Amino acid sequence: MSGHSKWATTKHKKAIVDAKRAKNFAKLIKAIEVSARTGGADLDGNPTLFDAVQKAKKNSVPSDNIDRAIKRGAGLESGGADWETIMYEGYGPNGIAILIECLSDNRNRAASEVRVAVTRNGGSMADPGSVSYMFNRKGVILINKDNAKSVTEDKIMEVGLDSGLEEVNDLGESFEIICEAGDLVPLRTAFTNSGIDYESADTSFVPSMTIPLDAEAAAKIFSLIDAIEDLDDVQNVYANFDVSDEIMAALA
Repeated sequence: MSGHSKWATTKHKKAIVDAKRAKNFAKLIKAIEVSARTGGADLDGNPTLFDAVQKAKKNSVPSDNIDRAIKRGAGLESGGADWETIMYEGYGPNGIAILIECLSDNRNRAASEVRVAVTRNGGSMADPGSVSYMFNRKGVILINKDNAKSVTEDKIMEVGLDSGLEEVNDLGESFEIICEAGDLVPLRTAFTNSGIDYESADTSFVPSMTIPLDAEAAAKIFSLIDAIEDLDDVQNVYANFDVSDEIMAALA
């Protein structure tokens, strides 16, 4: 029985991992479709599409899936959905501000599912504008230290300062580079031209100030965000919390 039980547990964990991987693939494909629909299928002339494709490739999305998504988005192949960007605002435990970015072809379904996920996990919905003012639209580039072992913070500063770099944060396994949203393309181009391999380059909502959380509050907010991110229509979740490395290690 113990062997069977262990097998069953392993199978269950694998099913969870596979499900999350499939959801992540779907979100990356959706982002490609929207980028192609907005700016066309030419990667050189559509930097948003270029970054979406690069992110999908780094997450092992098959090339055929990427190519079909570009064609669907650009109208070169049938089957593309009419995705609409929708932003929802809310609060989590301890007054944490939350922005929820959706890409959906059904506004009513998205609104209903987001509301249920938020309210069932200790959060509450907020009126438009009551949370968004706490965030600024920024460009965010991640550089994985394992993939760029010779890259230092000083090197990043040296390459990026003339291209719009505002801030560098050491996240442990990676460097996070912040810039104005309009400087994202020239900044990541500067890194590429200098031989610095970046993990992702996206526009994001960065909080203007953060709220520190203890272990109990952090566990609650992580559960809430997991529930929201598990929804098919949700692309990104942004929140203004701060959790120390010690608490993260304890929760892990």
